[in-house]
Amino acid sequence: MIHWKEETMIETNIEDVWSLFFDKNIKKIMPKVEEHVLIEGKEEEVGAKHQQKYREGKRLETYIVDTLAFEDFEDKKLKQISFVLGKAFEITLTFTLLKIDETHTKFIYEGQNKGVNFVGRAMLKLGSQKSNNNVVNAFMQKVEQESLKF
Repeated sequence: MIHWKEETMIETNIEDVWSLFFDKNIKKIMPKVEEHVLIEGKEEEVGAKHQQKYREGKRLETYIVDTLAFEDFEDKKLKQISFVLGKAFEITLTFTLLKIDETHTKFIYEGQNKGVNFVGRAMLKLGSQKSNNNVVNAFMQKVEQESLKF
């Protein structure tokens, strides 16, 4: 199992950053997501389900994303999702935003990737922590870049 928790300060309003985690903007921060469709519940509530299609090279993966937690307060925003990728990995992601002031937001990105079968566990053991860190850091940079466009 792989765990991570990273933080960064983004020099913009919390609402601008938060808007990137809604359906209409999700492809801006997750460009490999080709389709993201609400299939159950409401986008801004626990229990919402989305069907997502994700392209990795020539492979197109389709899976269901479950919203496990959703908080939308003036000074704190949180969204936690979970999905199984390729029938091999159970991935849980948490995005937390903390309002520092009107022009500064702390972004905390944490998650875990757990092998759900022998293949998944073996692939995680063979994968490198450095590679995972690169993916995490690239995502955080993408969120920051897109936030500053508002």
